[in-house]
Amino acid sequence: MQPEFTAIAHPNIAFIKYWGNRDDALRLPLNGSISMNLSGMETRTTVQFDQALVQDHFELNGETQSGPGLQRVSDFLDHVRRLASSNHFARVSSSNNFPTGAGIASSASAFAALALAASKAAGLDLNQKDLSRLARLGSGSACRSIPDGFVEWLPGEDDASSYAVSIASKDHWDLVDAIAVVSQGHKPVGSSAGHKLAHTSPLNAQRVLDAPERIRNCREALLGRDFARFAEVVELDSNYMHAVMRTSNPPLVYWESATEVLLWQVWQWRKEGHAVCATVDAGPNVHVLALKSELEWLQKALWELPGVKNVLTGEPAEGARLAV
Repeated sequence: MQPEFTAIAHPNIAFIKYWGNRDDALRLPLNGSISMNLSGMETRTTVQFDQALVQDHFELNGETQSGPGLQRVSDFLDHVRRLASSNHFARVSSSNNFPTGAGIASSASAFAALALAASKAAGLDLNQKDLSRLARLGSGSACRSIPDGFVEWLPGEDDASSYAVSIASKDHWDLVDAIAVVSQGHKPVGSSAGHKLAHTSPLNAQRVLDAPERIRNCREALLGRDFARFAEVVELDSNYMHAVMRTSNPPLVYWESATEVLLWQVWQWRKEGHAVCATVDAGPNVHVLALKSELEWLQKALWELPGVKNVLTGEPAEGARLAV
């Protein structure tokens, strides 16, 4: 029996979205993306390889998993086994302190933590670039949860050149993400299935073509701490992605009525002078990005809106790391 390792990783919120792949197996994205790791929300994963096991064993939030959930973890562990030239199965235990599968990037933190814990447990010592590449194979957005703080995913040309890098430390800008949770259940269509529909939208080619300009604007706004410019490009990119989803075949509509109300309200607050903007991942929950000085007021205001069941908050966080 080999030593066990435990890793911690955070979900991330994408300012410029990842939607659609050039290669589904390698999860090579159609365009680059920019995100922020979120403190306060984390996945904690322990992995131990054991030659006595006859198959992988996976426990999530205290419940033994089977079927597609176990298969996805086993498929990912196969990548680790190939890198380590090993044929041993593993015991994996993972837990989230935030809703799973509800559009809050649980797969990002899950596979970032799994990549680090499993690679260490298999005797590998991967650098950040290769760890990001490995995490990408489990979930594209997981590659962005490996580096610290504010992160850019370089789309690359192939497996070797598609990985994420930190473009600013977690202390660079006092941003917060107040997540207005309107649904804590699993979304009806997972992101992996949704990515495969992107090409069916007549809007997607233009979205991808314009992506480098949106990335440049977002990066410059972030590095320059220009909230007005940041808000404009973040909301444009989110709306663009959901327009692609809604015009796919079949259409993907993740928003609920409460989502629409929240988005309208955030726009109104910004017109009134508040430093807030909104973005929505593949789910109904609304991420309200704001300067930290707005947080106390913002949390109270969000709780007062209809349909809001919880408000989670995150600040810029470090990347994946081993538990001590």
